[in-house]
Amino acid sequence: MSYAARLRRLNVPSLELRRLHLDLIYCYKIVFGVVDLKFFDFFAFSPTSKTRGHRYKLFRAFSCSVRSRFFTERVIWNCLPQTVNFGNLPAFKRSITRVVDFSMF
Repeated sequence: MSYAARLRRLNVPSLELRRLHLDLIYCYKIVFGVVDLKFFDFFAFSPTSKTRGHRYKLFRAFSCSVRSRFFTERVIWNCLPQTVNFGNLPAFKRSITRVVDFSMF
């Protein structure tokens, strides 16, 4: 039985999708100061004021292939739509579950 068939049978999202959810939640925690980590050690806000989608766009500097697996390079934050609720953590979790599962991958 294939991996996809087992996931469907168990009604479980793929490892890639689970990792994406956790990355987005952890990114939210860093951006909004929920965890005791300094935002500017990991990210910087986008310098442009003209952004499509939400207003919390992050600047991504050029990186070599060695860093491509790091959390800061792996997280897909900027492509979240305006419909994502950044009001509080539980609302954010619910809104990314609705958005990420079907439309991004």
